[in-house]
Amino acid sequence: MKLSDTLSLSYRTVRSNKLRTGITVAIIAFGIMALIGIITAIQAMNQSIKESFSSLGANAFSIRYRDRNIRIGGNRSNVNQSKKGEKKQKASNVGKVISYEQAKLFKDNYRFPAIVGLQLGGPGSIQVKYESIETNPDVRITGGDENFLLINGFTLQTGRNFSSLDVQSGRNVCLLGQDVAKRLFPGKPETSVDKVIRVGNLPYRVIGLLKAKGTSAMMQQDKVIVTSHTNVRRLDNAAKSFTINIMVDDIQQLDPAIGEATGTFRGIRLLTATDNENFFIDRSDSIAEVMINLLGGISGSAGVIGLITLIGAAIGLMNIMLVAVTERTKEVGLIKALGGTRSSVRNQFLFESIIISLLGAVFGIVLGVLVGNLFSSLLGTGFVVPWAWVVTGIIICTVVGLAAGLWPAIKASKLDPIVALRYE
Repeated sequence: MKLSDTLSLSYRTVRSNKLRTGITVAIIAFGIMALIGIITAIQAMNQSIKESFSSLGANAFSIRYRDRNIRIGGNRSNVNQSKKGEKKQKASNVGKVISYEQAKLFKDNYRFPAIVGLQLGGPGSIQVKYESIETNPDVRITGGDENFLLINGFTLQTGRNFSSLDVQSGRNVCLLGQDVAKRLFPGKPETSVDKVIRVGNLPYRVIGLLKAKGTSAMMQQDKVIVTSHTNVRRLDNAAKSFTINIMVDDIQQLDPAIGEATGTFRGIRLLTATDNENFFIDRSDSIAEVMINLLGGISGSAGVIGLITLIGAAIGLMNIMLVAVTERTKEVGLIKALGGTRSSVRNQFLFESIIISLLGAVFGIVLGVLVGNLFSSLLGTGFVVPWAWVVTGIIICTVVGLAAGLWPAIKASKLDPIVALRYE
């Protein structure tokens, strides 16, 4: 028999046993779907994370009194990861809070050519009202200064930025995020400027409307109200420590800027040459890097889950092929009686096994990509196809088909044609 004839016969046999083929294909497809679906969702999360933390550009960093701990499942990781060749910080997880006086002193004395902004976190679950319309109690308040918008990647749609007088006096003026403005001024968010809203129980005059930044896996960046840090200091549940944000013009100046900032702030914190730093330098890309590394661990777990499922599918496929050999003993005897060789019989059963595995791979990949992109749509990211894992899935299923069909194929090829023809 020619190879093309063997392949054609294998395909017709697979197509004629619809129930058996369907069950086996479903088992393999679910394994591949689990693998591809999780990987697709993780890639969507990676993309969303990068978009989330692009608010501080690659040429920016911040000074905090403690490092951030990010937790996914049971994993926990410090954001302040050192690069190769850099010394790891030896300070404890929590240092002394950064007071307003220290933050202001740094801003006044930092001599490196860079933009410096002070930031103070406010309450994170506030209800905002305008006349009879109100938001859900999930609006975040952030305090900044005249450099807050530039450093954090916000732009004004209409209105004005904070003036130095706004920041110094701490008066009740604010900038509205798009989600808040659309909720309070449906259809016409731009009319929010110069209106008086109530944030909690306090009246605030809106001086500007921020352009939309979008929602991501990590934060809702448009559900925010920005006021001055001097105003936030007076609010209940405001953060205890200031954050100092620094942005340089050129990314190549980032390391010298960090060195200058470290030296300047050590002096402000009255640290001696032998004292460890009780503050943390937080590069803008470090958070996304750590999150992506943690998600990489989940990718490994997804691979293990998919592999276990595929092992079970391989065992099931092998059993089905062994049953097929028994059921088609007379067929094998007839093929051999008509001049079929051992290799042609072996190839027929191997091709059947591989065809079933590849059908499972195709259905599993399509379902996995669709399921993963349902999650991607919730995050607002684009359509994601993990091409590397798609190719890997096809290769894995081919290997599974070969491994599962090898023993039944060898067993079929060794059947004696006379005995096979007499088999009942």
